[in-house]
Amino acid sequence: MSTGSARAEDFLEMLRQSRRGRLKLYIGFAAGVGKTYRMLEEAHALHKRGVGVVLGYIETHGRVETERLVDGLEIVPRRRIEYRGVVVEEMDLEAVIARRPDIVVVDEIAHTNVPGSKHRRRYQDVTELLDGGISVIGAFNIQHLESLNDLVERVTEVNVRETVPDSFLKQADQVVNLDLAVEDLLERLKAGKIYAPDKVEWALEHFFKDRKLATLRELALREVAESLERSGNGHGRDARSPADSGHALGRVMVCMSSFPARAAALLRRGSRMAGRLNTDWFVVYVETPREAPHLIDSEAQRFLLGNVEKARELGAEVVRLKSEDAAVALLDFARSHGVGHILLGRTREPRWRQMLGQSVAMRIIRDAEGFDVHLVSLDAEVKT
Repeated sequence: MSTGSARAEDFLEMLRQSRRGRLKLYIGFAAGVGKTYRMLEEAHALHKRGVGVVLGYIETHGRVETERLVDGLEIVPRRRIEYRGVVVEEMDLEAVIARRPDIVVVDEIAHTNVPGSKHRRRYQDVTELLDGGISVIGAFNIQHLESLNDLVERVTEVNVRETVPDSFLKQADQVVNLDLAVEDLLERLKAGKIYAPDKVEWALEHFFKDRKLATLRELALREVAESLERSGNGHGRDARSPADSGHALGRVMVCMSSFPARAAALLRRGSRMAGRLNTDWFVVYVETPREAPHLIDSEAQRFLLGNVEKARELGAEVVRLKSEDAAVALLDFARSHGVGHILLGRTREPRWRQMLGQSVAMRIIRDAEGFDVHLVSLDAEVKT
């Protein structure tokens, strides 16, 4: 079952209407649901229509049915790079750009490129292709979506290190969910259609468990449904007016301090909330006199810079304010920028300041009339 439009004709019509490249994404909840297979099927359909389509990077994982579909399609040879004595093959971004196809098919978009590549991540390669007017059909699994990282780790007990920012998913002009009953997926696994026979038992004991797969399937269905709702039922980017697009519900503001190592959970919550409300969001950091760059230690600086980079990757507008009073500065910013939801991490300030209502968080909660204030735990995974 597919959610969203999977027809090659729809994507082709969209392609003809745009100078910037268009992006179509196939989303799955696990290996073996058919993402690569469906992309190759679409590539053949487009090729038969005379569209210039090439394979930029395809990973068949040795699946016979998938490998057969590669035949008859133009492949851009991969770039071979030696790294620490091992030859690694990557998509040759420059070769794809030089070839100038109408559409390029790119698998495993969450992949991290080998050091020395132009971009650190494959989704950044895709963004350059789109900016250059080349359309892309790509795929990744839902567990690689950045804002779901904490939740996926809690459910699957697997730390997914390669992620795709939500801002990338929001660029997609079409999103197709490849759904499959968990029972059918497990049958495919046991029949050797997903992994080699020697890997099946390990997969069944770890990632491919009923409960884990069912949760990931639900996440994929929900995320794609919300993506379609945000983009106007999947037909191009959001064409609704600002008044209809959710802005009336108020923008989202995440209040970020200089230190918390677990601030990524807070940022992911902000990204998820802004996505569901279909609105803009801010990450605001207030530099007080005692938090001037020359006064905070190197560890705090490292966390701050890392969190700023993460916020931008997730699609937030990062704002740095200077004020002697962080609570006042944050509330003033919220009032002047149409914020409706304020997200705070649990404070690290002394208990006595909290009891007296003097902590930044408590003062914001007390004075935030007209706002919805959300207090998020940073010590454990946040339910979404």
